[in-house]
Amino acid sequence: MLEDRILFVDAEAIVIDKPPGLPVDRPRRGGDSVSDRLDELKLGFHRAPVVMHRLDQDTSGCLLLGRNPKVVKKFAAAFEHGEVEKTYIAVVETALQEAEGVIHLPLAKVSSAESGWRMVVEPHGQPATTRWRRLAVRGDQSLVEFRPLTGRTHQLRVHAREGLGAPILGDPVYGKPRLHMMLHASRLVVPRGKKDAIDVTAPLPPHFAEWADEA
Repeated sequence: MLEDRILFVDAEAIVIDKPPGLPVDRPRRGGDSVSDRLDELKLGFHRAPVVMHRLDQDTSGCLLLGRNPKVVKKFAAAFEHGEVEKTYIAVVETALQEAEGVIHLPLAKVSSAESGWRMVVEPHGQPATTRWRRLAVRGDQSLVEFRPLTGRTHQLRVHAREGLGAPILGDPVYGKPRLHMMLHASRLVVPRGKKDAIDVTAPLPPHFAEWADEA
């Protein structure tokens, strides 16, 4: 039950720890999704909450929902103006030599009948910026903290591959698929004017176990 995965709740908002493998929106092919289960998160309200942003199906972690129309508009504006702070933890397929940096690579969507759609680096695409910091290195893999300053589709996944020279471990589109993609939305900070900001951290899921002491 999604109610069992609530990290934060008040009269305005809910933040859940979305499990990996569960899409936010209903897939075209059908199947389970957060959107189909929003009634589980009414928690006594007449209206179901509204999902305020997206996480990829294979990404786990903090997902914000607004609980009334007024606050939905407020949260949407905060995302649009870049006021929401998002932190992700990932494992990439390289031993990073640098300790930190900033990736500026514009992105665009391409599609074909054979391979479907994906995001690519495109000089005339939408601006995309990501701050990153190396947390640990083990063999030929690194644990990385990502802080996206823009919110483009698949931004971190493409920036890892093209900006750091290595895909996120287990990425089924931009790398080599495995049971879990190692990308987790670990922290979400949402400003609320005079009210205290929402500041929530989602624990690392079990498939990050060997890295738990490094995050």
